[in-house]
Amino acid sequence: MPGPPSPLIENYLREAGFWNMATIGWGCKLNPKLISTLIERWRLETHTFHLLCKECTITLEDVHLQLELLVDGYAVTRSAQSTDWGAVCYKLLGAILDNINGGQIKMSWLLDTFPELDNDLTELERIRYIRAYILEIIGGYLMPDLSQNLVRLRWLLKLVDFRAVGEFSWGFVMLATLYREMWNRSASYVGLPTSLEDIRLLLDQWSKAQVPLVNYAIMEMHQSDRVLRKFGFRQLIPVAPEVLNDEHKIDLR
Repeated sequence: MPGPPSPLIENYLREAGFWNMATIGWGCKLNPKLISTLIERWRLETHTFHLLCKECTITLEDVHLQLELLVDGYAVTRSAQSTDWGAVCYKLLGAILDNINGGQIKMSWLLDTFPELDNDLTELERIRYIRAYILEIIGGYLMPDLSQNLVRLRWLLKLVDFRAVGEFSWGFVMLATLYREMWNRSASYVGLPTSLEDIRLLLDQWSKAQVPLVNYAIMEMHQSDRVLRKFGFRQLIPVAPEVLNDEHKIDLR
């Protein structure tokens, strides 16, 4: 983000549950070497890091404590298809662009169209600005595209009412996206195909039992029994991970 959020939109961001993300995301720097090292330690079968000390993973509790994103609200499911994304942009953002590629828009267009918040904006214009600001958060560092310059408009459909936005479990979606990208990157290290849609919405990660995971495209199991120490339980020797290749093929089509 180009700078810290304006106090004029603080109440809106708090209502939507993105205020903390807007403040901690500004000025953050990543360590590519550390990230690459962790990816090499990521196991595709269990979605955990295998370190010298123990087996561990990133949990919903981590997401909640560090990012303050909601993890016990409504799951962000349902198909978000639209035949006229230009009309969606015009209705919710008050602006329209000529090039919308596969339901995605450029982050640079958002930055150019909504540069700074003006005190003279009407209430409607301010709401449209905040929608664009949250889209920048989502596409910028919460769930970035591989190109680092595109954001999916399906998230815009979730930003109609800020009260409803604040009731969604954005922590699920963020962690699901992280799991998918970790699978893609680590699979490339070992020469596996990276086209598998492996997004995971963790519906109950605090449970020590295996639980179903649901998202836009896939339903499968998250084997949380492998990281019981993470939740304060005694860790037993894990059995071989469950193979769910057939379930991977079941999607919205």
